[in-house]
Amino acid sequence: MQIGNTSLMMEMQRLKGEIAPSQGLEPQISQQINNTSGVEFSELLSQALGTVTDLQSNASQLATRLEMGDSRVTLSDTVIAREKASVAFEATIQVRNKFVEAYKEIMSMPV
Repeated sequence: MQIGNTSLMMEMQRLKGEIAPSQGLEPQISQQINNTSGVEFSELLSQALGTVTDLQSNASQLATRLEMGDSRVTLSDTVIAREKASVAFEATIQVRNKFVEAYKEIMSMPV
């Protein structure tokens, strides 16, 4: 799955518009954002990676249950879970790539 720069930017702009303060944040989301101000970056990164891992694990479990014939698991739930895990993983890869680019840029700066 390849994510282009323009489609990624359009999606980010769309998401930014959805959570703009002028539209009013839900209290739960607002509380979550306010609580991250004192958190270390490494903790936030660990939480984000943990979330990606959880999404992938959930998708794998649903797929296994579907393959085993569990009637409580639908194909649509499994496909949605896999797509969520895929999107989260791709976003993680993009963030990693940006970190590597920033690191290379900083290391190439003259002292």
